[in-house]
Amino acid sequence: MGLILFIIVLLLVLAVLPTWRYSKSWGYFPSGLLGLILVILLVLLLLGYLPRGFG
Repeated sequence: MGLILFIIVLLLVLAVLPTWRYSKSWGYFPSGLLGLILVILLVLLLLGYLPRGFG
């Protein structure tokens, strides 16, 4: 579960990079949404709802 979650977060980080012309007008929305998701995952990890390892 931890490895799958790590891969999903890594793909999200790559997806929010504004490397295409049409996505430059989106502003901070994609990265702000990713930040919110990372904060939620961190809280769930600290509360013990997510596993800590990749095993």
